[in-house]
Amino acid sequence: MAAGGHMAVLWQPFEFVIIFGAGIGAFVIANPKPVLSGAAKAFGPLLKGSRYTKGSYLELLGVLYAVFRLAKTKGDLVLETHVEKPEESPLFQQFPEFSQDHHAVEFLCDYLRLLTLGTSNAHEVEAVMDNELDVHHEEMHAVSGAVTTLGDALPALGIVAAVLGVIHTMGSITEPPEVLGHLIGGALVGTFSGILASYGFVAPMGQSLTSTFDAEARYLTCIKVGILGHMQGYAPQVSVEFARKTLNSEMRPTFAEVEDMIQNQGSTES
Repeated sequence: MAAGGHMAVLWQPFEFVIIFGAGIGAFVIANPKPVLSGAAKAFGPLLKGSRYTKGSYLELLGVLYAVFRLAKTKGDLVLETHVEKPEESPLFQQFPEFSQDHHAVEFLCDYLRLLTLGTSNAHEVEAVMDNELDVHHEEMHAVSGAVTTLGDALPALGIVAAVLGVIHTMGSITEPPEVLGHLIGGALVGTFSGILASYGFVAPMGQSLTSTFDAEARYLTCIKVGILGHMQGYAPQVSVEFARKTLNSEMRPTFAEVEDMIQNQGSTES
């Protein structure tokens, strides 16, 4: 508009039908049902971003400390009642944000259950954890990868729409320049729309999902390291410190913040 153009020429619904219709069709054909359902559910995280904040990680470290201290004091077997019905556990109910994270609760309880069953080899448990985290990583990144691939395909589909527009224009070659100019402009909108949708919207959406899923993986890795520290016989404070060290600098609570949280937790329980 600043250069004297007319916004109306950008409204080319048939070009959009070609680009986005073919894009959505290719997306459905290329991906299995779990990826499609995952992509549909990803709109929430896409709009909200990662739900994990520094406070979330501080609460998680509090959960780990409470669990490890209870196990150290009364033995791992005492955790059985908590891990079987975590939604009813007074231990987990002290940490509302963690309790609402179904996947994290399930991950923690599954491996605490192994401890109550007598599992004691930290290296074997670590191998199982790594395998589960790899599977989770693959499943999540299959969704973000599918969105990114769609973004990569849109410029090519824009060219397809533009070529079809040029073919249509060639059929009207005897029309006056005003008509030809409108037809050629409409054809070029296809290329413009494909590139804009790709690099301006869909590709950034894929990258945003990748970052969100990576944050969830870091959250689970924090749980993993804490459990392994506990299994190797370290004091609860040490196991929690191991877990804290896995967090990136932006989200990592300081040692003093964790100590304050532990002391407040102890005073509350007493």
